[in-house]
Amino acid sequence: MTSTLTPQPVERAKPARTGAAPRRRTRVLALPEARWAAAATAFFLLALPLQLTGAPAWTWGPLYALSYVTGGWEPGWEGLKALKERTLDVDLLMVVAALGAASIGQVMDGALLIVIFATSGALEALATARTADSVRGLLDLAPATATRLTPDGGEQTVPVEELAVGDTVLVRPGERVGADGRVLDGASDVDQATITGEPLPAAKEPGDEVFAGTLNGTGALRVRVERDASDSVIARIVRMVEEASETKAPTQLFIEKVEQRYSLGMVAATLAVFLVPLAFGEQLTDALLRAMTFMIVASPCAVVLATMPPLLSAIANAGRHGVLVKSAVVMERLGQVDAVALDKTGTLTEGSPRVTDVRPLPGSGLDEAALLTLAAAAERPSEHPLARAVVDAARERGLDLPATEDFTSAPGVGVTAVVNGRGVAVGAPARLLDGTGSTVTAVAEELEESGRTAVLVLVDGTPAGLLGIADRLRPDAAATVAALTTLTGTAPTLLTGDNPRAAAHLAAEAGIDDVRAGLLPQDKLTAVQEMERAGRKVLVVGDGVNDAPALAAAHTGVAMGRAGSDLALETADAVIVRDELAAVPTTVALSRRARRLVVQNLVIAGVFIAGLVVWDLAGNLPLPLGVAGHEGSTVLVGLNGLRLLREGAWQRAAAQGRD
Repeated sequence: MTSTLTPQPVERAKPARTGAAPRRRTRVLALPEARWAAAATAFFLLALPLQLTGAPAWTWGPLYALSYVTGGWEPGWEGLKALKERTLDVDLLMVVAALGAASIGQVMDGALLIVIFATSGALEALATARTADSVRGLLDLAPATATRLTPDGGEQTVPVEELAVGDTVLVRPGERVGADGRVLDGASDVDQATITGEPLPAAKEPGDEVFAGTLNGTGALRVRVERDASDSVIARIVRMVEEASETKAPTQLFIEKVEQRYSLGMVAATLAVFLVPLAFGEQLTDALLRAMTFMIVASPCAVVLATMPPLLSAIANAGRHGVLVKSAVVMERLGQVDAVALDKTGTLTEGSPRVTDVRPLPGSGLDEAALLTLAAAAERPSEHPLARAVVDAARERGLDLPATEDFTSAPGVGVTAVVNGRGVAVGAPARLLDGTGSTVTAVAEELEESGRTAVLVLVDGTPAGLLGIADRLRPDAAATVAALTTLTGTAPTLLTGDNPRAAAHLAAEAGIDDVRAGLLPQDKLTAVQEMERAGRKVLVVGDGVNDAPALAAAHTGVAMGRAGSDLALETADAVIVRDELAAVPTTVALSRRARRLVVQNLVIAGVFIAGLVVWDLAGNLPLPLGVAGHEGSTVLVGLNGLRLLREGAWQRAAAQGRD
């Protein structure tokens, strides 16, 4: 029916790179904080040389005033609003200190404080914006409009938000799919790399599922909408991680509590530094200057900025590599895990059955190719996952499948069909043989002992051979298990509802010794709770509805995104969108690097504050040096946290997991 879908000329933007996620990157000057900081810096740089060269005050004074206004109005206003809520904000203290410096003639020093403080605020805003970019960029994958087909065969171009479940949309060659749905008619290759991470386009035929934002190939498709735009895979993922830049990590919450008490104490100490020397006869200007310097250098700006930039940068970097972490809390907790529990199907394995063995029986007169050809031809009309595995295996070997007649399917038994005039039946050995056939039974048991599902092929009522079908281990599974063992010091545990034989066979391939098979969802939950009660901080990785209770109970839960159920995606703390299992240990290692940077930043901030305070109280710290030292430490910790935005940070984290 593909020929009936005649492409119509439409205007649409071509993607910059086929299958690539559009790169959303906030420009620095797009941020108001950055624009105000740039303006304050420009006015300061214009005023400074005029003042230093002895120009009249009327030439540089207004420029300094503009620097105060452009760099200080926003933090000052936010500080006043916080004060109205009975909260003392550090931003307000900085503005007061700058105005205090100007009031005693230190106009340049106050302007320098404003400029550096505004610049550090712009850096924090940039880190937050870049984190949000990695999440919101997913929304750019979905087109703004879609072609909806009307009951009379007409076409309507409508915003994707107006599509309803049950609508039929036309996806022309080269267009992006407008909504999650299922193919009704047509055939094409769809590039799903941005959603599933698959390197090659996936063939789509009637009955196949497609996702909003994926790129259609050369064919045209009619798709029935199965989810509202607000509930698409992309939209769900975005909703789960939108809180990333808003949620505060436990360390940050602690610092904010300390900040309030610290700020009140600092105001009291500043008054003491001003009033005590004044009472002992020090000049008003000197006492005020010392007090202003003390308030500046003792402010906890660098301490407050020490926590969030590393965590936000780590979230942004992980997002660029297909790992969407819901919050800074989660990013911090990932680095604390010391035990891992893995689901099997769809997590440790690819989640789709593959033919692993083709066993013709003696006397059948068939070789492997002939046996597989007959089985695949008979199974081709079936939609059963095992049937599709058999057909896929034949196609992978380049076998030509003959036409099929008189196809019938019996749930739980198998299929029958006439292929080239021969009656072919494919199904479970126990059902097709009715308990007879010792040779067949022996081969079937051998396959099942090695973790395969045995499928019998009958030709004209006689056993002709067996197929072994199994869910294949992910290529990176063994390396991931080894990396997680290195990071946590303990080998992961396998939690699965599969039978013990299949689980043990696959676990041995992956390098896992602790195997718990035949588990119901509540059993998985119990296993995780037992590990937690033993003092372990457990990371659970899963993808199905049966994994959701364990994901919720774990210290941290990670869901595999490609085939992950809605419940698992909602319950998990992080989602591996590209379905790369190796991203799990890399993200854990990146979290640990972020936590180390937080500690580094706190040490840097503490050393600077302590040194500058001692200098001011015991000696005579010049205000410009105090401003430069304090705000310099703030900028330093901000830049230190932004290091995790670089590509090299992800690569080093990946290498750490492999070491």
